[in-house]
Amino acid sequence: MIVETLAPKALEDGAALPGPLLTELTALYASNREFQQLSGDFPNPDAIRPEQVAAALADDLAEPSAEVLLARSEGRLVAVAVTLGRHPDPADPDPWIGLLMVHADAHRAGFGRRLAAHVEDGFRAAGRTGLRLAVLENNPKALAFWTSLGYEETARRPDLAHGRPCVVLRKGL
Repeated sequence: MIVETLAPKALEDGAALPGPLLTELTALYASNREFQQLSGDFPNPDAIRPEQVAAALADDLAEPSAEVLLARSEGRLVAVAVTLGRHPDPADPDPWIGLLMVHADAHRAGFGRRLAAHVEDGFRAAGRTGLRLAVLENNPKALAFWTSLGYEETARRPDLAHGRPCVVLRKGL
């Protein structure tokens, strides 16, 4: 698996993502219909459009410390992760994983675990001591995934973007 970083400049000043990449990302997001239904991030999980995905990524990259990581296997986009080097709450010292999504056709193949490990290794190398994320309370599969990787519940609170009930998890690095 090869991981590349989508440069924030890729979406600055209204720049468009390259068409083939946007097509791949849209297919990845659309493949996760169950998650899209749970999250409500897209109005119609059965008809996710490229411009919606581009707008979501632009929103993610609006945070100065955000990165979008693209994971490929044999040239195919198999996963995406969005990280925050700093949480918007200045009292929170840890970086965050805002999203980690694996293409539905590649679930249970280890790509999510490897991408999570890549993110952890990067923050560990940068001297960070912990990593957090929030899982929607209505997503027990995601909660099971993250706890299997050693993340532990630290709080329950609404997410900042939409007020949805979430479980906050943390793992020491």
